[in-house]
Amino acid sequence: MIEILFALIVGIVVGIIFSACKLPVPAPPAIAGVIGILGIYLGAQAWPFIVKIFS
Repeated sequence: MIEILFALIVGIVVGIIFSACKLPVPAPPAIAGVIGILGIYLGAQAWPFIVKIFS
């Protein structure tokens, strides 16, 4: 849980810094970005299972 809170705090700080410097936010559009990150995570979690099935 502490990692989630730390990631949120760091994300907010980075967002503030980028906004203050008038730079584009280094993140994809909200929903598409969340779905993309979820897909990457699920793929990484599925890989050991796939290897086990086909080995």
